[in-house]
Amino acid sequence: MTALYIDADACPVKAEAERVATRHKLRMFVVSNGGLRPSQNPYVETVIVADGPDVADMWIADRCGTGDVVVTGDIPLAAKCVEAGAKVLKHNGEALTAANIGNVLATRDLMTDLRAADPFRQGGGKSFTKADRSRFLDALERELRAAMRQ
Repeated sequence: MTALYIDADACPVKAEAERVATRHKLRMFVVSNGGLRPSQNPYVETVIVADGPDVADMWIADRCGTGDVVVTGDIPLAAKCVEAGAKVLKHNGEALTAANIGNVLATRDLMTDLRAADPFRQGGGKSFTKADRSRFLDALERELRAAMRQ
């Protein structure tokens, strides 16, 4: 049965994902190392993992598989989930697949190296917009329907 996994640390689309999961009557796991208010929704399970680097990521990667959908902005986690057969979406609705995860991971690593080489390099991601939220909702609906058909 399809499940929806949310890498909840800094996830701007938890409420939207919960609405979609509820509409489809799917189990949704909201995984973090704390600081979240648990949902009263019977389809949503809040999972609080121990503090530590990548503990929430490991929890998700160890459980997701074919037929599941994972929402994360963490590229290494996305790579593990794609390898496990799950469908993966970033918060802006961008799908990460076997066809593109290698390039996305390489770009992430390159940008990490560039930032490390230039301590004065200022950078920040683009702000999260209403259009990003809309793209996410459309993409989540599409990916969940495809996952449920598997």
